[in-house]
Amino acid sequence: MLFNRSAPHARVTPVLTVSDVRAAVAWYAEVFGFVEHVRIGESHRAQLGLPDAPAAELVVAEVRPGRRTPGRERSHQVMLKVADVERTVATAVAHGAHVADPVHDWEYGERQAAVDDPFGHQWVLNQTLVDVAPEEWGGDTVVPRPTGA
Repeated sequence: MLFNRSAPHARVTPVLTVSDVRAAVAWYAEVFGFVEHVRIGESHRAQLGLPDAPAAELVVAEVRPGRRTPGRERSHQVMLKVADVERTVATAVAHGAHVADPVHDWEYGERQAAVDDPFGHQWVLNQTLVDVAPEEWGGDTVVPRPTGA
């Protein structure tokens, strides 16, 4: 696959529409550790990535015709794997996030919480506690992921 320094390298990249691109870039950097890779105009859009996970990228984009910030009804969530859910929730709340679903552990081996960021997006924070086969909690493996993925 050909890579372009002017475009995200992830195969799937969420595009989050926000009312203030620069504020969102700063918030996602401070709270989740994203770094800005490409800035397109001061307030048009920015490409962000996680330094320790090159395939984890997102685009923050301004409101434009056909693209609006999220409303009261949630149309999506962004799942983000973190090292410590409780610490990340505390950092997010300290920076203006609202806890939508408090920290809890699930039978499928994940600790999760959901926070609504100040820009209208909901982040589901995941911390892996243990490897569990889907069949152990009632799920089904359809096509196994490659080892280490």
